[in-house]
Amino acid sequence: MDRAPAELKHFRAILREHMDKKGLRSTEQRRLIIETFFGADNHVSIEELLAGVRVRDPRIGYATVYRTLKLLAECGVANERRFGDGLTRYELGDDATHHDHLICLQCGAIAEFEEPRIEDLQDRVAKRYGFSVRSHKHELYGVCASCQSRERESRRKGARKSASIR
Repeated sequence: MDRAPAELKHFRAILREHMDKKGLRSTEQRRLIIETFFGADNHVSIEELLAGVRVRDPRIGYATVYRTLKLLAECGVANERRFGDGLTRYELGDDATHHDHLICLQCGAIAEFEEPRIEDLQDRVAKRYGFSVRSHKHELYGVCASCQSRERESRRKGARKSASIR
């Protein structure tokens, strides 16, 4: 995924500061995992990231990728997401970046969206109840347009088939 250089510079600075505070080294393997993550599609699983990393260095193990993703999540450079498919997925993000998700229950496609009216409504609801929101996630589960189209086509074929049997 193409990301703006300024955005990646921002995330690298956050990570560098966090690692300095923790006294962690920037190893070659860790740098490769981080750069692969920065270049990956959003919502990448550990397994998907591991496969991408192993193209460049087949010696890197699952545990190293897991620990690096946990480090990224710990400092806010990555967000952990669970979309009901049994996998933990990671996306780039910090407090300044927010979006919500549409998740297809059939094919697993995940689409991101931003809707200011939803954000405004959430703020108003929180205010009405005297609630101070620290974070939230909005996920809509359903069937994407592509799967709906395939379902319609399948029903049409089924209807034609049963009509020709009569």
